[in-house]
Amino acid sequence: MGGEATNAGGGGIRARMEHYLYSGEKKHVVAGIAIFAAVFGVPWYFMTRGAKHQSHQDYMEKANKARSERLSSGQSSALKE
Repeated sequence: MGGEATNAGGGGIRARMEHYLYSGEKKHVVAGIAIFAAVFGVPWYFMTRGAKHQSHQDYMEKANKARSERLSSGQSSALKE
């Protein structure tokens, strides 16, 4: 009684939304997938747009190079003193 639509043909926004959600019609399913893809796909695209994804091996090589540079510069400064 409380939240149910009283007139059979009409209905509010909630009744219309429930019809779209639970109807299972192909066009409603496709529209739902498109909305879902837009909600999650657009932010994902903007977040990963400029980032170059590195493998673990690339990361380790870069870290080893930085570590060896840091150590070699530390040794040269120790020799100057």
